[in-house]
Amino acid sequence: MQEIKKRRIVLASVLKPVNDVRMFEKLGLTLSTVADVHLIGFPTRTNVTQGGVHFHPLRNFSRLSFTRLLAPWTILLKIFKLTPTTLVITTHELIVIGILAKFLIRCKLVYDVQENYYRNIRYTNVFPPIIRVILAYWVRLKEKLAQRFIDHYLLAEACYEEEMTFPHEKISIIENKLKRPHIFARQKRDPNVHHLLFTGTLSESTGIFVAIQLAEALHTRNANIRLTIVGYAPMTDTYNRIRSTIENKPFIRLIGGNELVPHDTIVESIANADFGIIAYPPNASTENAIPTKLYEYLGMKLPILLIENKRWENICHQYSAAVRFPAQGDLNADALLEAMRTQPFYTTEPTNIFWESEVHQLLNISSITA
Repeated sequence: MQEIKKRRIVLASVLKPVNDVRMFEKLGLTLSTVADVHLIGFPTRTNVTQGGVHFHPLRNFSRLSFTRLLAPWTILLKIFKLTPTTLVITTHELIVIGILAKFLIRCKLVYDVQENYYRNIRYTNVFPPIIRVILAYWVRLKEKLAQRFIDHYLLAEACYEEEMTFPHEKISIIENKLKRPHIFARQKRDPNVHHLLFTGTLSESTGIFVAIQLAEALHTRNANIRLTIVGYAPMTDTYNRIRSTIENKPFIRLIGGNELVPHDTIVESIANADFGIIAYPPNASTENAIPTKLYEYLGMKLPILLIENKRWENICHQYSAAVRFPAQGDLNADALLEAMRTQPFYTTEPTNIFWESEVHQLLNISSITA
């Protein structure tokens, strides 16, 4: 009997690495149970096939370079060679080449919306004010015009359904919940030393400088406070500012910074921490979203120092997972330290935060797996 050929699914990104947690560990490995899966993305130290998922890394390039401008077309050539039945694009930068691929190789086109790009560009300081307005509306226009050509949308955040205007019948909300680590155990720590942790993208909009200020304020009241920063700063100016800010502060350690950090390193850091910091400053780009690190800290039962945000506070309150600190105004460091010392954490087991709850829905999206 002739063997039935598996569907071929290609997931493509420009700046996310081929082993990106969402693209590889969540979407890629899940879809590999029903299809032949190939990932195209930024190169990493590990660019080999893993878990039956095939990696196709791009050449290394800087964020602001001619090679970066050509990256979508390089990706299109790789797509032509792979001839997938379904193409999943993970950034607005690939909308145009995704539509071209849809018509030239007759594949289905799925848009994995990982960010509200309009808000991220419009309300952060990555670009000068006039440029950011133009770019933000250009992205919104691309996404609007592409709606008739895109077969399905995966939304990484439930709030995107309200913030963006994608056709309701084409939407599936596949949240960025925690993929359970195979082996995870919290390490016993010195009760007199508080190891604070900040993980993920290092930028002003994600709260890295708020976290540093918080650690400094606590350290002035308790010399046993330590802060470990684990993550990648996409902008060189931000990386340099972090370096200068923590210079001569031996209680603050940076892992990564100017290079990508393996997710295993983040998981290990969570196991060795006492508190994780979530410190996004109030901003329209993040006010409705749920940070991936919130799922990670909850799933690994890491107590959280949480900046004021009603949505996140309500989630953490269910499990007694967090101590809140103010987004603006004076910080009462002594009161915060006392709460860190005396509050019981995780009195209720966290639920509905793991990736397993998303798997069934993902595998039943006909535009991807049928």
